[in-house]
Amino acid sequence: MNGAELWASQAVSAETWPTLSTVDRYSADASAGYDALAEEFMRRRNPKIGVASVQKWTHRLPPGGTVLDLGCGHGYPITQALISGGFTVYGIDASPSMVAACRTRYPQAVISCEPAEDSDYFGLLFDGVVAWGLLFLLDKPKQIQIIERVASALRHGGRFLFTAPRQACTWTDTLTGRVSVSLGAEAYE
Repeated sequence: MNGAELWASQAVSAETWPTLSTVDRYSADASAGYDALAEEFMRRRNPKIGVASVQKWTHRLPPGGTVLDLGCGHGYPITQALISGGFTVYGIDASPSMVAACRTRYPQAVISCEPAEDSDYFGLLFDGVVAWGLLFLLDKPKQIQIIERVASALRHGGRFLFTAPRQACTWTDTLTGRVSVSLGAEAYE
């Protein structure tokens, strides 16, 4: 995708997050199991991971621009960093619990509870879209679908920041026990 930027996510050790013995009960959950674990996620989310990268990325956006935070979760720290940077923020997350927390924390942001792959992204164009910790949680077809939707939702010259390992690989998400997928830098580009 033209203008896309690839940033490697910071590793989280297996000791940081509890694993689930079964994920079958989450098969119908649009949040990929995160709603059932929302309190645990919010309690353990490291507030330093991602902030410096997002702040650096925003220097390439127009001051006061509009940013879509895909997979915004409870908003801390990424939505917070965007708002503190003076941006108008829209957020999308599939976890009702995390959306409620984000709306409470950041009433100035417009937050929608829906899967990123099914959203119309508020029918708007954005100066930037950030998907911190989201894409790799989805299978390849859904990742491609989101990247295509993001491309259509960016203004000319807009920027897309997302996290995924640079190499193509799969691993088990330590919080939900689900398979995570990186398509690799070449495929993303």
